Amino acid sequence: MKKLMALMLAGVVTAAMVTGCGGADTQTDAPAETEAPAAETEAPADGETGDADVADTENGADAQESASGESDMAYVKEKGTLVVGITDFEPMDYKDESGKWIGFDADMAAAFAESLGVSVEFVEIDWDNKIMELDGKTIDCVWNGMTLTDEVKSAMECSNAYCNNAQIVIIPADQADQYQDKESLAGLSFAVEAGSAGEAQVQALGLECTPVKAQADALMEVAAKTSDAAVIDSLMAAAMVGEGTSYADLTYTVQLNDEEYGVGFRKGSDLAQALNEFFVTSYADGSMLATAETYSVQAAVIEQK
Repeated sequence: MKKLMALMLAGVVTAAMVTGCGGADTQTDAPAETEAPAAETEAPADGETGDADVADTENGADAQESASGESDMAYVKEKGTLVVGITDFEPMDYKDESGKWIGFDADMAAAFAESLGVSVEFVEIDWDNKIMELDGKTIDCVWNGMTLTDEVKSAMECSNAYCNNAQIVIIPADQADQYQDKESLAGLSFAVEAGSAGEAQVQALGLECTPVKAQADALMEVAAKTSDAAVIDSLMAAAMVGEGTSYADLTYTVQLNDEEYGVGFRKGSDLAQALNEFFVTSYADGSMLATAETYSVQAAVIEQK
């Protein structure tokens, strides 16, 4: 059933373009403090961080470099783990019955980590704080159906787009005939993921909205009738809304935009180019599309070349 719904959404996710996503979570780093005169500066003891290293970390300057001055790729390889920031977002990142993170993005992230010779670790983050988490090095990338917006691209080193998507309105199925265009949405209360493309679209229309932690929570709000509607990614809607899903009494109606997904790394990171090359290889050998078919998102995958 998910595959059928994904195919029905093929028209929704085509002709994508980079457009509204993600809230204003880009941080401005404070300038470095003036160092004390050389005569008064003591070398740090073993195991301690010197003032210059601390200043670099606080300022976010050359965020792709580790404390030893290596590239971001070298930093990840040295610690042996690629830490991926995600949310619970079926079919991109979600847990199976055993508690393992799976999904199109999760499986591709694991394959990319393997190509680097490191293990993968998934960390569930507050989506509104994704840039802060990335710059603070609690994660190494954001790989979770992230829309490539101007704000995201200015704050992160982003991969090439790999999937088409759209923001769509979710409402109770028995009300679908009443809400078939943007004008009909006036007066509805919306649940949206904080810092998401859905939130940006609802705000742009001047509609009432309540930010929640995740898109899955937005669906719960509509199901519980605490919100009239929600706006979520079309790929998520195909997996979670309608007949045969957890939300059989909900449906999707109005498409608000077109957009593309990308992966975000620290600004200046050499991992972004490495991922682009991995995308090209995995698309050419068929493994990318095979993974997409596992989660019924093959209609949304963008050719990599």
